[in-house]
Amino acid sequence: MKSLVMRTILFVLPRMLEFTARRHPVFRDRLKQHDVTAWFGLKDESIGATIAIRGGKVFAQAGSRAEADVALVFQDVYTALVFLMPGPDQGEIIHAAKNFKVVTVGRDDLLLWFTQTLNMSQTVGFEMGVKMPDGSRRYTTCTNGGPIFVYVKDGRILRTTPIDFDDKDAASWEIEARGKRFRPKRGGLVAPHALSLKSQVYSDKRILYPMKRVDFDPDGERNPQNRGKSGYVRISWDEAFDIVAKEINRQKRVHGPGSITFPMSSHHQWGNVGYYLSSLMRFANLIGFTRVVANPDSWEGWYWGAMHHFGNSMRVGVPAGGGTMADCLNEAEMVVFWSCDPESTNGAYAGFEGTQHRLWAKELGIEFVHIDPHFSATAQLLGGRWIPIRPQTDSAMAIAIMYVWAVEGLYDEDYVATRTTGFDEWKAYLLGETDGVPKTPEWQEDETGVPAKDVRALARKWGGRKVHLAIGMSGAGFGGAGRGATGQQWARSMVMIMAMQGWGKPGVNFGSLQMGAPIDPYFYFPGYADGGISGDLLWTGNAVHNYQRMPHVLTMNHVRQMVPRQQLPDAIINGHATGYLWDGMSQEAQFAPFTYPMPGYSPIHMIYRYGGSSFSTVTKSGRWVEAYRHESIEFVVNQSIWMEGEAQFADVILPACTSLERWDIGEWCNAGGYAVHSYSVLNHRVVTLQHKCIEPLGESRSDYDIFCGVLAKLGLGSVFAEGGRDLDWARRVFDSSDLPKRISWKEFCRKGYYVVPPGEVPVPDMRWYAEGRKKDIPEPAPLPSQYAEEFGKGLQTPSGKLEFVPELFKRHTADNPDRPAVNHYLPSWEGLRATELAKRYPLQMIATHSRYSFHTYNDGKNSTVNQIEDHRALIAGHRFWLLRLNPADAEARGIRHRDLVKIFNDRGAVICAADIASMVMPGVVKSYEASAEFQLIEIGNETVEIGGCLNILTPDRSQTRGTHSMAPNSCLVQVEKWRDAEAFKTSRAA
Repeated sequence: MKSLVMRTILFVLPRMLEFTARRHPVFRDRLKQHDVTAWFGLKDESIGATIAIRGGKVFAQAGSRAEADVALVFQDVYTALVFLMPGPDQGEIIHAAKNFKVVTVGRDDLLLWFTQTLNMSQTVGFEMGVKMPDGSRRYTTCTNGGPIFVYVKDGRILRTTPIDFDDKDAASWEIEARGKRFRPKRGGLVAPHALSLKSQVYSDKRILYPMKRVDFDPDGERNPQNRGKSGYVRISWDEAFDIVAKEINRQKRVHGPGSITFPMSSHHQWGNVGYYLSSLMRFANLIGFTRVVANPDSWEGWYWGAMHHFGNSMRVGVPAGGGTMADCLNEAEMVVFWSCDPESTNGAYAGFEGTQHRLWAKELGIEFVHIDPHFSATAQLLGGRWIPIRPQTDSAMAIAIMYVWAVEGLYDEDYVATRTTGFDEWKAYLLGETDGVPKTPEWQEDETGVPAKDVRALARKWGGRKVHLAIGMSGAGFGGAGRGATGQQWARSMVMIMAMQGWGKPGVNFGSLQMGAPIDPYFYFPGYADGGISGDLLWTGNAVHNYQRMPHVLTMNHVRQMVPRQQLPDAIINGHATGYLWDGMSQEAQFAPFTYPMPGYSPIHMIYRYGGSSFSTVTKSGRWVEAYRHESIEFVVNQSIWMEGEAQFADVILPACTSLERWDIGEWCNAGGYAVHSYSVLNHRVVTLQHKCIEPLGESRSDYDIFCGVLAKLGLGSVFAEGGRDLDWARRVFDSSDLPKRISWKEFCRKGYYVVPPGEVPVPDMRWYAEGRKKDIPEPAPLPSQYAEEFGKGLQTPSGKLEFVPELFKRHTADNPDRPAVNHYLPSWEGLRATELAKRYPLQMIATHSRYSFHTYNDGKNSTVNQIEDHRALIAGHRFWLLRLNPADAEARGIRHRDLVKIFNDRGAVICAADIASMVMPGVVKSYEASAEFQLIEIGNETVEIGGCLNILTPDRSQTRGTHSMAPNSCLVQVEKWRDAEAFKTSRAA
């Protein structure tokens, strides 16, 4: 019977394909791309059939397996039916493939095309998007700043708008606080950069064709010294793929494992298929590479410092922050925003979802205090008290606050006695019993610039009230003052402050009113860090859920060599580097160093660069220019959308398309991985099918298709794709989630999104701990083995309690004075205490995330973001990055508003437009990191950068010895009016 079924399917298959081609012109066009004969059958050839595609027509043809261009050979009829029957079980398919119960034969590029064509025949008939009355079609996508609608007509994008919900979408939640009821807006309050995508798609900086550097000959002189200087010539995709594939093979043959590396960019385009932890990881694993180990740049002070006081390694040392919104609205009397500006950082991906909550708090009369060198956008919106503080002295002020509490008894003595350890040792440091220096408000005044009376007043007000402490990007950690030489001290101090006040009790928690809306955490959809299609179980969150829910072939990188990201240029230039591992699975792994090169492996000789520009997201960026031009780097390929940043230093450029020109799927703000439940910063969970809204411009291709093209030359394209296009993988992600229980694939394709119904008001983070209960937060951390005693009880520390003096520091850093167990205040190694350096460079620079762009993805490119006057200034036809100065500092230097100024130190010089405002304290200059532009020019016998890459100026030194960390906010500079400004303007006019 089963044999008959197989014969019937093979008989019907060519007719079904021909019928589909007649109904759907796009499929008919697909069939015209190749002429191919394909044989399907059993290994013993007792059952088999040949399908021929010629000139776009499909027909059955007599012939043997040996005569076909490609063949799908099944071990037995049972295996064949697993593949050929409608509604196949993906787990069974993967099982058969892994155990060689199905074998493919033939040229890999033809196999890839044919199997993808078969899958396309199953989806080509679905309606994508919603037809609108004006004849346009409304598509949906998700961005780094939220979900949007994309309106397209005649193959061109008309406009983009924030997503709005209709009456059929799930109802919104409602909460009550202090007698008032609040309900969020029904739709997406997206970030400004989310609405810039149309301008980015049609940017004149798009790379539309494969290109090769004019003086690069893969078979002759390569001239690495000219990278970033030479021009480019257009080449075909076939030539580009040939060059890249041949070089990959040459690297393996000549140098051996480890000679190729894939340095990641900062966040690029949204989506679970196209993201670097998904398709790039799968691609790289199939080749083998030296892994560039990232430093925890979003978590710096938390991972290296705060984590050891309370655990949470699987959140990289930051508090969870869940359930805190309702707790704050109902219980808190004050919110202290300490190095926290959520109106600029938007909870990373959440747009202005949290703004509503903070305005509700203002309506309820909750007080606000802002501790920051800059009068932030949040302070401007909410009002309250601004306490300006010198950069990287925050921990001194925090320690002085705790001194006042200790002396005046303004702390929760019962909580400290029952829920913490080491307080007596910590108190002895506060009182000066161990070093003879009481940490009074007067002690900190010269260091921080904050008057002692203000610190004492804040300490007393805080000690007598229920307070939420908002820290860093999310309000519960990340970034902020944690990105500097004293970042670990600050993050540690924040945890200790909350421990003294009874962390987890009503009204006492971390949070900026960004997190904790009553949304459903039990509805499963994978986050972008959960592995996607990578097949990687070691460096993604794949193993937790995704691999079981969406079976796919594992991929493994056989190269064990690693290089620390912040030292990659030094590793190339100097030939060696030492790093410390970022490993969220444990607290202890960070204490063991690793070295590059690793015995048995080749140094790096080839760089394959994917994603957005990252010059301005790594410290001392100028090192990268020298590294790219180093003679040891034999080949650089860059897979990029726009000509910016590192793309200028490539030998071969592969033009990728934007997310509006390809398929993907993703959930707004769902990171997964180390940020489980990250969507809790939103008011509604929204899952989107990221429609392919238009065809790729020029000859650009999706990253996925580029990976397929390179790997097909290596015979690995079919292994990579598993027969699917990016849309087929999106369907597999859909099927792996809880979406099919709520919406059909057909309706999801048409509508483009699904709103998850709300859940219950969540229990505030750490409430379970404050009340002495077992952990009742639905998250898979800590691991069962990481509890000190009984599973689910206590914290991930050796004592199971909050530790004022971490036991792990006592065990592992006793010989490292930079990381003492008792959290001493140690002045920044690049601050005003660095006397000789500060004489030459008396200003402290802080460069935070921009309000208007997301890392480098939305900046530059002549996008609409560039037109925002608070982002860049148009002067002499060039859009300059802004540098904010205090009026007193500007006047002392003869600088007026919008003058071109040179900001410089020993590491380099950057030209910016002056933005003079009292919103930054004297002695400090404020700007943003992550300029996408990197433009070195020579003028007046000097090389300066005019794109805004301020990370040229930041130090590459780790925060402390024994860590692989970055400290960009410990940066001394000088600013002067640019003497060559007029010469520049004249040259531009000419």
